[in-house]
Amino acid sequence: MRHNDRADESDKRERRREILSVRNGLTPDDVRVSAAALARRALELPELAQARTVAAYVSVGSEPGTLALLDALRARGTRVLLPALLPDNDLDWGAYEGGESLTRVQHGTRMALFEPSGPLLGPDAVTGADVVLLPGLAVDAHGTRLGRGGGSYDRVLARLDRAGAHPSLVVLLYDTEVVARVPAEPHDRPVHAVVTPSGVRRFD
Repeated sequence: MRHNDRADESDKRERRREILSVRNGLTPDDVRVSAAALARRALELPELAQARTVAAYVSVGSEPGTLALLDALRARGTRVLLPALLPDNDLDWGAYEGGESLTRVQHGTRMALFEPSGPLLGPDAVTGADVVLLPGLAVDAHGTRLGRGGGSYDRVLARLDRAGAHPSLVVLLYDTEVVARVPAEPHDRPVHAVVTPSGVRRFD
């Protein structure tokens, strides 16, 4: 690893700590109100209106809330895929069939995740999505996303590339998490848009 790579990784860790500290200060009401606004903004996206299949995720803790959006997409007749974390940090996928179809899974000492309880469709199922909704901690003016550092979505994006799949990539964030610059590495793939409670910003 080159010196600049180490500096960028250190910078990423520091930015993650800062953003998570702010998120951890949010109240349940803050999260609930933001989730409702986020869903309204996201549902205005033409990409989501036209999508037959959307790969998404279930927010946990103080993450920007996604359940209202997932239910609205499902009510539209959109097929929603949700991830199940595998032991190697890769992601499998299953269909979202409503809140009762989720199961809480504790992954070691890390946070518990809500995952689909029905049949899993394999890691390649994501390649059939028209839109992929990505979790993140920040995005910059170039569309570079700062993730949590686990690498799961780097694998998803690499899988899409290998398959020649080109879904719209959309990250869901709070307003303050759209920043001037995010430390970038060569493998980082920019997103097409960010949705926050106050609106949409495009990068393509």
